[in-house]
Amino acid sequence: MPDPSTYRPAPGTVPVAPGVYKFRDPHGRVIYVGKAKSLRSRLNSYFADVASLHPRTRQMVTTAASVEWTVVGTEVEALQLEYNWIKEFDPRFNVRYRDDKTYPVLAVTMNEEFPRLFVYRGPRRKGVRYFGPYSHAWAIRETLDLLLRVFPARTCSAGVFKRHHQIGRPCLLGYIDKCSAPCVGRVTAEEHRDIVDDFCDFLAGRTDRLVKQLETRMQDAAEELDFETAARLRDDVGALKKALEKQAVVLGDGTDADLVAFASDDLEAAVQVFHVRGGRVRGQRGWVVEKSDDSGAADLVEQFLTQFYGEQAALADQPGLPDDRTVAVPREVLVPVLPAGADEIQTWLSELRGSAVQLRVPQRGDKKALAETVERNAKEALAQHKLKRAGDFTSRSAALQGIQDALDLDTAPLRIECVDISHVQGTDVVASLVVFEDGLPRKSDYRHYAIREAAGDGRSDDVASIAEVTRRRFLRHNRDLAAGVGGVVGDGGDLAPEAALDPQTGRPRRFAYPPNLFVVDGGAPQVAAAAAVLDELGVTDVAVVGLAKRLEEVWVPGEEDPVILPRTSESLYLLQRVRDEAHRFAITFHRSKRSKRMTASALDSVRGLGEMRRTALVQHFGSVARLREATVDEITAVPGIGATTARAVLAALSGDTGDTEHTPDAAAGSDVAAAGVSVRDDVTGIDRSERTGHDTA
Repeated sequence: MPDPSTYRPAPGTVPVAPGVYKFRDPHGRVIYVGKAKSLRSRLNSYFADVASLHPRTRQMVTTAASVEWTVVGTEVEALQLEYNWIKEFDPRFNVRYRDDKTYPVLAVTMNEEFPRLFVYRGPRRKGVRYFGPYSHAWAIRETLDLLLRVFPARTCSAGVFKRHHQIGRPCLLGYIDKCSAPCVGRVTAEEHRDIVDDFCDFLAGRTDRLVKQLETRMQDAAEELDFETAARLRDDVGALKKALEKQAVVLGDGTDADLVAFASDDLEAAVQVFHVRGGRVRGQRGWVVEKSDDSGAADLVEQFLTQFYGEQAALADQPGLPDDRTVAVPREVLVPVLPAGADEIQTWLSELRGSAVQLRVPQRGDKKALAETVERNAKEALAQHKLKRAGDFTSRSAALQGIQDALDLDTAPLRIECVDISHVQGTDVVASLVVFEDGLPRKSDYRHYAIREAAGDGRSDDVASIAEVTRRRFLRHNRDLAAGVGGVVGDGGDLAPEAALDPQTGRPRRFAYPPNLFVVDGGAPQVAAAAAVLDELGVTDVAVVGLAKRLEEVWVPGEEDPVILPRTSESLYLLQRVRDEAHRFAITFHRSKRSKRMTASALDSVRGLGEMRRTALVQHFGSVARLREATVDEITAVPGIGATTARAVLAALSGDTGDTEHTPDAAAGSDVAAAGVSVRDDVTGIDRSERTGHDTA
């Protein structure tokens, strides 16, 4: 593995001018392309402490063997050069926004003598115009069937066209006037291309002109008493208007705009684009891409705009096709947040279009409402991407079998438990334990832990916390074993069947049997700590692994190197989902606990407010934010709180500077104690309520 210090440029040799840089591997292949306002500042950041870099960036710089750069005059030139190099070299560490292969489009083969209309899925090709994409293929076929009576263009394949040309008879569509039958010479190549051009103009949004032309011809035919032609033209106008009705007006001012929205987590980002032309949604696209670094929303917007519109403009600017750059790049691009180089990107987009392009964030009205709809689509797309394998029994079975094979387990891990730690600089340390059975979450078995042995010097100690949670969980397991009917334990220390039942309810004990796989969120130190606790407690039938974030390495106790699962494997998807669920559950409890502490610390200074009344306030309002926003009258509605005490409470909270970014979650979840009767397990120390087995969010 190359050492970044071996190819780091000498101090002072990198210019401070804007430019584009390339990292190459030992074989000379380009693995990453980036741009910068100051090349020196940006490249120096890659050669800082490697341990402080984002895991994927660290992997990139340790894979590379050299770096080179090109100085440009302006940041707009840097944008263009970056796009060209990404397109040329296809670097493995760059995020690529490729066309989604799942959305159907309507393709028109303008590169053929007799252009053909057909539904298509796949990568874009030169010489072909595309309209859409659309949500469903049937929607394209239905619209196409309506428009063929007005624009009778060819829709048959090359083989069918050639066969009917040889036999001298048109196909059925030719007989019912839904094809102009160029195969038998009813129209010339020029006349057929005119029909196709009118069809493309209609789909491109130039609809009013075509409708008015047909209405004028209909009136002329009626005045000449050619009622048969007038009736046919009337039906054509009706077909066009019916096709237009299928495209709902979303922006009443007839705006041409693209609306872009993102939804992301630590690993992936989903992007959705709505194409609005003439105030109507003409198409929709979506991608889910793997994030290459700690990209925020602004970085994702910049990467997307550069790649997407550069490619769209290149496809529109093709020899032999009309210049559709004004369609590919609209007048307005509405984004959730402006990138750092918004002015330069706007200038570059204007150059691609050939006229002014406005890049902005919608603030109010119809555009803001539509932007929120696009954002909801992005969030739904990411959720579906994460969960699309969860409901498939075959996929879950393959995932469990893959985990068994990769970790060399005796059996498939039908029960998986995962532990995650949550804290802020060592304070309010909590842990979560989630349970998956047969690849699905079993929320009734979820548990929260308040960590007792957090480091006392203000620093977090995740290793010690993992050890504590593991010990408490398996002490509970041993206690359930001892509490079995007659304390019967089978050969090898396994619990006898009757011992797994609760003597009072007759139902299986939730923790009377161990998991097949115990997952901790972390790397080798966390795994070693959990394994040591299991050895200490004599638990020998539980496999322990750790899943490190982002690089998604699976660590096994006693092994120097991690197990690397393919990033697209069902097994890794399942482990990621288990780990992410544990993280989410821990964060929910941590925010609730921190909210209670902040409330208590603020109210401790109120004279005359005892513990009972502090508890009553917490239970009544549920969060610091709600209590801070309450009026004196609302506070006095709490039993035992008078007007003087209420004013003292508000005065104390007005000086509270606690972070409120978590308030919605804290308010939604309230505190656990308010949800039911608080119970603390004497052996495990698990802090639970009557509904503790469920997510309180």
